[in-house]
Amino acid sequence: MSFDIALSGLNAINDELDTISNNIANAGTYGFKSSRANFASMYAGTQPIGVEVGSQTQSINQGGSVLSTGRGMDAAIQGRGFFTTKDNSGALLYTRVGIFSADPDGYVVDSQGRRAQGYAAVATGSALGAMGDLQVPTGQVPAKASDSLTYVGNLSADWPVPAAPFSTANPQSFNSSMVSVVYDSLGVQHSMTQYFVKTGTNQVTAHYTFDGAALGATTPLNFNTSGQLVAPVAPVALALGTPTGAAPLTVNVNYTNTTQFAGEATTTVNNANGYASGILTGVQLEKDGSVMAQYSNGQKQSVGALALATFPNEGGLSPVSDTSWTPSKSSGSPVYFTPGSGTTDELTVGSLEQSNVDVASQLVGLMSSQRNYQANTKVISTENQMMQSLMQAV
Repeated sequence: MSFDIALSGLNAINDELDTISNNIANAGTYGFKSSRANFASMYAGTQPIGVEVGSQTQSINQGGSVLSTGRGMDAAIQGRGFFTTKDNSGALLYTRVGIFSADPDGYVVDSQGRRAQGYAAVATGSALGAMGDLQVPTGQVPAKASDSLTYVGNLSADWPVPAAPFSTANPQSFNSSMVSVVYDSLGVQHSMTQYFVKTGTNQVTAHYTFDGAALGATTPLNFNTSGQLVAPVAPVALALGTPTGAAPLTVNVNYTNTTQFAGEATTTVNNANGYASGILTGVQLEKDGSVMAQYSNGQKQSVGALALATFPNEGGLSPVSDTSWTPSKSSGSPVYFTPGSGTTDELTVGSLEQSNVDVASQLVGLMSSQRNYQANTKVISTENQMMQSLMQAV
C-alpha cells in the first residue's frame, strides 16, 4: 500500500509541477493569471490511499502591473472585467489582453484576429446601440457646412472714429479686421471677413464680406461705461449666399463676452464650426471604452464602446488558449457593461496588463515540490529495500 501512496504523491507533485512550470512559462504573457494546485488527501473508507490535486485556484482577481506602450489601441483594465471577443465560429471568448486594431474591413479585432464586442454608437444622443461586432466606417466622412461663428475680443476704447466713410479698399476707414474660415455644404473653404469701425462713444459697428464681396449687412455693438456689451447680443444671422454647387450658406455670428477696454485690441476666440470631408487616418480608444475614429479633416467620431464582461465567480472561468477564458457552471453567466460603469473599472489607454506571476514565489514552490518529490521517491526506495530484505529472508 505504501508503494501506491508514494506513487500518488509523485503523480500529484507532477501535476503541481505542471502548474508551476505553466506559471513560469507565462511570466511574460500579457493578461495571464497564475494558478495554484491544491492537494487533497484520499481515503478508502478510513484507509489512507494517498493524495491528489483536488482543484486548481486561479488568481484572476489579482491584477498584474501595467506596462505603458503609448499605442492608442492598447488598453489595460484597471480592476474587474474582461474584454469580450468573438472568434470565427461565433463563440464568445473573454480576455484581459487589450491589444486591438482595425482590420481591412474596419472591424475592431484583438491580437488573435477575433472581433471585439461592444455597443454601437447612435447617430443622435448619448445612448448606445445594440451589442455586437464593432466596426469603424472606412469610407469618407462627409463635409459639414458652417452655421455658427464665435468671436470674442477686445475692441479697443482708444480707437479713433475714422473720418473716411467705410470701404474695404481704404484701411483708414476701419479700425480692425478679422478673417474667419467657413465651409459650405461641399466642404469648400471660404473666407468671411469682419471689419470693425468705431462709430461713436462706446459704439463699434461690424461690416462683413464673403470671399471679398461686401454683404451689405452691419451689426452695431454698444458697450457700457464698464466696457461690457450693453445687453447680450443675439447671434447675428448672416446670409452668405449660395456657393457654386453647394446649398445656401447662413452663419450665426455670436459676440458674447466681447469687450471695449482701453489698450491693445485683441482677439481671443475666432472659431467657426463646420469642416471639409475627410478620410479615416486612425482609431483611438478612450478610458470609457469609446472607439474614436480619427479623420484627415481633424474630426473625431465615436463609433461605439467596448463591452466589458463580469461574472459572479470569476475564479470559476475555464482557461483556454490565447490567454482567454470561457464561462462554466461555476463561473455563472456574464453581465456586460461599458468600462467605468456597473461593476467594471475604467481602462488605462496606451497600456497593457502584464502577467501577475510572481516568479520568486514560483521558484520557491518549485524547490518545495522538488523536496517533496524526493521524499516520496525515498519512500518507494525504502519500501523496495524492505521487500528485498524480506525476500532474502524467505
